[in-house]
Amino acid sequence: MTEAYIYDALRTPRGKGRKDGALHEVTSLRLSALTLNALKDRNNLDGHAVEDVIWGNVTQVMEQGGCLARSAVLASDLDQSIPGLAINRFCASGMEAVNLAANQVKGGAGMAYIAGGVEMMGRVAMGSDGAAIAADPSVALETYFVPQGISADIIATQYGHSRDDADALAVASQQRAKKAWDEKRFAKSVITVRDQNGLAILDYDEYMRPQTDMQTLGALSPAFQAMGEVMPGFDAVALLKYPHLEKINHIHHAGNSSGIVDGAAAVLIGNKEFGEKYGLKPRARIRATTKIGTDPTIMLTGPVPATKKILTDNGMTIGDIDLFEVNEAFASVVMLFMEAFNVEHEKVNVNGGSIAMGHPLGATGAMIIGTLLDELERQDKEVGLATLCIASGMGAATIIERV
Repeated sequence: MTEAYIYDALRTPRGKGRKDGALHEVTSLRLSALTLNALKDRNNLDGHAVEDVIWGNVTQVMEQGGCLARSAVLASDLDQSIPGLAINRFCASGMEAVNLAANQVKGGAGMAYIAGGVEMMGRVAMGSDGAAIAADPSVALETYFVPQGISADIIATQYGHSRDDADALAVASQQRAKKAWDEKRFAKSVITVRDQNGLAILDYDEYMRPQTDMQTLGALSPAFQAMGEVMPGFDAVALLKYPHLEKINHIHHAGNSSGIVDGAAAVLIGNKEFGEKYGLKPRARIRATTKIGTDPTIMLTGPVPATKKILTDNGMTIGDIDLFEVNEAFASVVMLFMEAFNVEHEKVNVNGGSIAMGHPLGATGAMIIGTLLDELERQDKEVGLATLCIASGMGAATIIERV
């Protein structure tokens, strides 16, 4: 089978996903096109160089509706001969785009693809698509649906994660992200977003709060306690599913959960012949990909079975992995992963994660693959694994290996 190589990976900075965020006036279409153009330009690609653009975005309504991938191609400097595929695997959409592209290349369906995603959470609100998993009683009742924040607190309750544990991980995320920016570790990958006059709008991750400490986090109220205990009373739903839990311990809040942000990311994937044609040197090969379904109520445990599956399917062990990117959707997700595999925090999210920098849903999977690649190069390590939990109970993972 043909090898699929990563030739480049880049992302925009993450802007605060609200009206006063730096990227708020930028549409999903424009940010996507800007990202595609940046990847094309810095690799000196012809407009027709890739087979397709596979683009993830989660809330596919309004400006993010239709086939945003195709619209982004038409708004970019790529040729109209390139089609465009919009996909949605919730929080893993950007990763699934990369994985699909890699497997297409491996199967011989074209020499190269651009894959990634976008989410403008300040412009297209999360949940505004009226997802059936939450809104249709025929599935919501059968699956004991609860919001993700409740799921995160169920994990904390089930596995004994304390509020202090979660807050300590959040402080570490902020400190690591600040150090990464101070040491310019993201310089290779983060592009500047400019307005139509060429003036810089944003060139750093705007959401970060490097002054965060245990005291400031300790003053925050649990974010999901009211919806759990009062109205609409999701704790009662959870306890119907998990009667062995006496009550749900609500430990998550805005400071130890992922931030709502805007952003986009893109990865250039191709075979050996593609690199030779354009004079590009591969940075890594995509060694393996996987996805899996999990319990839809506790929902966010997916990184553990996804990692077990990808390692088993490829004859690997956890010791074969040098570095990990585990999306920080909530602190308990990362803590569960580290406990399940007995992995030291020093190998996980070494440059911070979504708690510090934010989680632009459709883009995050592609972002963390790029971050993982940069860090493998910086530390001169060989193999890395990126994984995300996914809404409604799924998990996805990708293993990359430097070449």
